[in-house]
Amino acid sequence: MEKETKTKTPHCLVIPYPTQGHINPMLQFSKRLLQKGTKITLVNTISNSKTISTINLNKSFQFETISDGFDHGGLTSAKNIETYIDTFRRTGSQTLDQLLHKLASTDNPVDCVIHDAFLPWIVDVAKKFQLPVAVFLTQACCVNSINFHAFKRWLDLPLLETEIVLPGLPKLDASDLPSFLYQYGTHPGYFDLLTNQFSMIDQADWVLANTFYELEQEVVEWLMKIWPLKTIGPCVPSMFLDKRLKDDNEYGGSIFTTNSESCIKWLDTKPKGSVVYVSFGSRASLSEDQIHELACGLKNCGRYFIWIVRETEKGKLPKGFLELSEKGLIVTWCQQLEVLEHEAVGCFVTHCGWNSTLEALSLGVPVIAMPIWTDQITNAKFFVDVWKIGVKGVADEKGIVRRETLEDCIKEMMETEKGNEMKKNAMKWKSAARNCVDEGGSSDENIADFVKELTLRGRV
Repeated sequence: MEKETKTKTPHCLVIPYPTQGHINPMLQFSKRLLQKGTKITLVNTISNSKTISTINLNKSFQFETISDGFDHGGLTSAKNIETYIDTFRRTGSQTLDQLLHKLASTDNPVDCVIHDAFLPWIVDVAKKFQLPVAVFLTQACCVNSINFHAFKRWLDLPLLETEIVLPGLPKLDASDLPSFLYQYGTHPGYFDLLTNQFSMIDQADWVLANTFYELEQEVVEWLMKIWPLKTIGPCVPSMFLDKRLKDDNEYGGSIFTTNSESCIKWLDTKPKGSVVYVSFGSRASLSEDQIHELACGLKNCGRYFIWIVRETEKGKLPKGFLELSEKGLIVTWCQQLEVLEHEAVGCFVTHCGWNSTLEALSLGVPVIAMPIWTDQITNAKFFVDVWKIGVKGVADEKGIVRRETLEDCIKEMMETEKGNEMKKNAMKWKSAARNCVDEGGSSDENIADFVKELTLRGRV
């Protein structure tokens, strides 16, 4: 008679890179894994665990910490990004080793390590414990492919061509590439961070990408030939998509306090599709000149607007602007998904960070793209030319999007037939995003397959 096999609930150790934009998607993916019957331990850095609020997180999560070597300030207290990454690698490796030893001697040992691609050294530590590894990519697959080509030196750097042709991607101008490639030599620390994320990818058991198959079909298929890739996104709270995870209406970990209630109350008093929502994410810093141009463009366009101006940026606003902007609401932070979901919002002026990009697509909001650096440049190109739900605020020779440009973009979006077409396209993407995470959708199936493969490994 065959020996009966017992199936153990798989336990995943989830390790994001310690910034808001990396923690949020991994948190959302973890909630989907919980729903499918895994145990989750979320690992934060000591410094980040002091500043990030996890009050609203699922009680089923367990929490642990490792050290990045800067326990009293994280990246902000490091000399530069290079020092931070190097110190995090050394100190993180030691403290993760200690954590895995500690967990191995409990009745809750780890079965799999899921780590942010920005932390490739985690693979070495996990493999020492003979643990399978899933690498989590937090950017678009089109951007991952471009950066992978740079890592492999399949792209000549500095760029020699003005037109770039890569498998699975539309023809790109050199200026459509992420800024660290197009402006080669700027921010070498970030260039290394973005290309070295692929240094251990050939040792990963799974490569998980926060995107959805229908959005980037051709490049996903190309990457699936070289990596064990599964698309598992968009990693957006379920109540804004398939609504299968009850009460999942926010990411659950935030480094900012929000003014969402005042935003929603204000929006409730405005006509459908009449409000311009402006936000440049949790990290982007704009020049005083750019903030002045934005302020004048918003005031001159005569539209209602909500503008997220973080506390650190407020001093750059024109004198008296807060009092003068009777059609506008300026807040330091908000629950962006709630605002984007509101029917009063007509368009979204965005820096095109990948999380904001997925949120706009998931909620069917057309965009005015004002990318600043890194992958935002490429995401903006796709908004306009591939997904066809955006116009670009083109910067002048000084790198500033002028007030007249912004006014023209808002007018095109809110008053023209082309703007109506973009709104229709945005609703199609909203439907596609929801379907792929709903039961039986491409991302839902991929998550189910991942859990099944993990469970089979754990059978004894």
